[in-house]
Amino acid sequence: MSRSVRTRPEGSGQALSKAYDTALLDLDGVVYAGGQAIAYAVESLATTRAGGMHLAYVTNNALRTPDAVAGHLTELGIPTEAGDVITSAQAVARLISEQVPAGSRVLVIGGEGLRVALRERGLEPVESADDEPAAVVQGYGGPDLTWGRFAEASYAVARGVPWFASNTDLTIPSGRGIAPGNGAAVEVVRIATGAEPQVAGKPLPPMHRETILRTGAERPLVVGDRLDTDIEGAFNGEVDSLLVLTGVTDGAQLLAALPQHRPTYVDADLRGLLTGQPEVEEEGQGFRCGGWTATAGAEGLELTGDGEALDGLRALCAAAWTAAGDGSCTLDGGKALARLGL
Repeated sequence: MSRSVRTRPEGSGQALSKAYDTALLDLDGVVYAGGQAIAYAVESLATTRAGGMHLAYVTNNALRTPDAVAGHLTELGIPTEAGDVITSAQAVARLISEQVPAGSRVLVIGGEGLRVALRERGLEPVESADDEPAAVVQGYGGPDLTWGRFAEASYAVARGVPWFASNTDLTIPSGRGIAPGNGAAVEVVRIATGAEPQVAGKPLPPMHRETILRTGAERPLVVGDRLDTDIEGAFNGEVDSLLVLTGVTDGAQLLAALPQHRPTYVDADLRGLLTGQPEVEEEGQGFRCGGWTATAGAEGLELTGDGEALDGLRALCAAAWTAAGDGSCTLDGGKALARLGL
């Protein structure tokens, strides 16, 4: 993928599952939500896999082990092996192992996923700052993680022990709504110590490196629902991306996306892996996709024509991103999005 400023979603004459060898799929908001499979996910992934594309599941959630994630996906009807799952716990464990001696003790503030990943790298998880750890690692520990664990991390970090975080997502989706994520927990220790952790998870390079090392992907396609983790991670890794609209990103956020948050392709859900992508073409002062033409006018983004809502959104993205250049589009696209039902 070019690092030049993206001004429109790209087209593809081939189905994306044929144009790329590996799909690097986010989980929450892409494959499932609230523990249940998202509409069309099971069928789309089965067809994609049967067609020869390798599927890998890449998550910033460091709580669950790859075995547990694979088991959950299999229960949902998506047969998965533990080796198909890459977590931020694995990425941060590799990062730590490259900076401390083999067999070192590591203070764990988080769940079983972190402990398993550390042992895989030959490191010893410990529970107390008084256990003379060589590093502190913090990952999402679930709703039952006690306040005392943050104090334990703060004691060690204040003594100068190197501090690592699996990821810094401020929120995490749950069946009841949006809950505080590991980033919120990291903020607690940062406030207490004034220190800054080394971070491994999306959108940063250690997570992309871990994914490529474990999958061997040569033509990967990142598939996600979040601009600031999935799509920015693809940008940082210089690979292409597909944004699906089944998670946290809505039309207004997409139109206002900064260059590093602009996906290569946009589709409604995982059925987008099985199809080509329409071209967005310049037409006069605007951009046309399908039956829609979008322009950037003095009073905001304007949309004329008719057709598939997604084609209208793609045309609007081209008008908004071109007008914004290397910044964020501030033109009002509310009426145009409402017309598309987005």
